[in-house]
Amino acid sequence: MKIVLAQHFGLCFGVRDAIAQAEELARHGPLTILGELVHNPVVLERLRTIGVREGSLDNLTPHSDRVMITAHGASDLQRRKWLAAGFEIADGTCPLVRQAHEQLKRLVAAGYFPVVIGKPGHVEVRGLTEDFLDAVVLEDLSDIPKLPAHDRYGIISQTTQPIDRVRCMVEAIRAAHPKAEVLFVDTVCKPTRERQAALESLIAQADAIIVVGGHESNNTRQLVTTCRAAGRRTLHIERPNEIDEIDFTGVQTLGLTAGTSTLPETVEAVFRRLQEISSTKSTNS
Repeated sequence: MKIVLAQHFGLCFGVRDAIAQAEELARHGPLTILGELVHNPVVLERLRTIGVREGSLDNLTPHSDRVMITAHGASDLQRRKWLAAGFEIADGTCPLVRQAHEQLKRLVAAGYFPVVIGKPGHVEVRGLTEDFLDAVVLEDLSDIPKLPAHDRYGIISQTTQPIDRVRCMVEAIRAAHPKAEVLFVDTVCKPTRERQAALESLIAQADAIIVVGGHESNNTRQLVTTCRAAGRRTLHIERPNEIDEIDFTGVQTLGLTAGTSTLPETVEAVFRRLQEISSTKSTNS
């Protein structure tokens, strides 16, 4: 069984820096993360071992006086609430998520009705929209009819959405509101683009694909969705020990990729385990 690793995979710089920031802060005293720093249980377990605790943006009774905003960001409304309550706030927001916030603010300031393409309820999307009560979140084409009539729409997207899907949504909005001005600002992040593009190449080579990442990670789920839409057998795992439960019968070429919150050592451990299985299959045959 040939194992092909995607050209781009795993931890992005925004997540990497947020993890490093949390680890450094934890060395100097108690720290509470306001939510999941990243949507990956392996990362969260590692942080707990050094004393980092999890809290919630909605709960002003954390485990420490110092709190940290996750890589997914938060609204200005939430920041003001925590500052007013006397907490010291560390900001782990990914710079590309921060850029999406700024773009939405500019659109609203310019008089556009705010539209966000993304997953309703996701922590990043919540952070983007909480400061704009009339903002509408659209997840797929079936949501477009609920968009209220306006003369001008300003559209951004959740940073981990597939860009082709986002562009399709924007064109559908234009078609549904032909008399309106529709301004789209592309906020899909570069790491997401790179991993999606690398996945397309992987799909062309592999019979089956393993995607490593948290089950609550939006960008990891998007990788899984893309694989399955292409007709490839797709296996979504979080840890190397899950590989032992997988049947590789009939697989000649296996692709391997990972979401942007997946640690390099997790991918390496998965790759080594797959090599062991491949070697065993070769010996047995």
